[in-house]
Amino acid sequence: MRTITMYLLGLVTLLMIQNLSAQEEYENKIEILKEQKAKITQQEKEALKYEVENINQRLQDGNLTEEEANLLKQKAAEKRALNIENRIAIVDNQINLLERNQGKMLVLMELDTLTGQGIRLGVDINGKPAILFKTNNWKREIVYDRRTYSDFVMAVGLNNAIVEGKSLNDSPYKIGGSRFFEMGWQWRRRLFKNSNFVRLNYGFSFQFNGLKPKDNQYFVALDNGQTELQEFEFDLNKSKFRMDNLVFPMHFEFGPSKLKTTEETMRYSLRNQFRLGLGGYAGFNMGTRQKLKYDRNGDNVNDKLKRGYNTNDLVYGLSAYAGVDGVLLYVKYDLNPIFKNAAVNQRNVSLGLRFDL
Repeated sequence: MRTITMYLLGLVTLLMIQNLSAQEEYENKIEILKEQKAKITQQEKEALKYEVENINQRLQDGNLTEEEANLLKQKAAEKRALNIENRIAIVDNQINLLERNQGKMLVLMELDTLTGQGIRLGVDINGKPAILFKTNNWKREIVYDRRTYSDFVMAVGLNNAIVEGKSLNDSPYKIGGSRFFEMGWQWRRRLFKNSNFVRLNYGFSFQFNGLKPKDNQYFVALDNGQTELQEFEFDLNKSKFRMDNLVFPMHFEFGPSKLKTTEETMRYSLRNQFRLGLGGYAGFNMGTRQKLKYDRNGDNVNDKLKRGYNTNDLVYGLSAYAGVDGVLLYVKYDLNPIFKNAAVNQRNVSLGLRFDL
């Protein structure tokens, strides 16, 4: 009898704790919704402030007349006032629904709904998801004014070298056969609060600059610390010299953009807009290699030589691009000579297409 009594007391205590926990959860939900009502007004007022500042900037730039600017401000104020009224009404309805049902209700959820705790599928019962795939506190916050974006960058085109005292036409390297490839990541940040006409682009890139010598020549590193082109003893089917660099580009980017605003976001779009970037890069050489293919005594020989070849460890230069959307004409020029202690300096130059993806 004593054992049964203790069991019943424990069961009653457990039920009381569960009811207390449910009551606290219900009260917390009500409190959170009430806090949201205050934040709604603040958020809409902040959004209106951004819109008015942008209209004033357009008026100052001469893109709007005084009458057009006042009309746009009036429409923006009316829209934000209605947003406040509608959104607060939605929250009030949620509070009334919770209070009427003491927090216990069925809520139909759409498939693949993202929440702060995970991904919910199906129906919520008493405020708890029927199916929940947990994540590590995954919470997606929407930023109203996002000033920094990032892109994958890829470039490809022709590569060559400008030899001191000579023109590019006198280059010892094949124009069509010498190529470059570049890939990396960049961040694009708007510099001014109410204008996206000037952006700062910065990031990192891997550059692969290739040179193909003419006239059956290849590179030879001499004992005196210099590197020069010499004629190869066999007929070369292929002679390719490649420098691999890691650089950190930085450009000032100029160009118009389109402003898009919603109730939750303000974004500047570069789609179908002209862009011009001016800047440079600096980094270091990661490695240099030479590839030779030739026939010797009836055998096909493929030599892959990875050496220093007295190339400069530090790489720095100027670069620019221009184009529409994410397809851009791209040019870069190394200010550092390719080889150290060279009798005649050579500097790498590239021309091609750049893609911001």
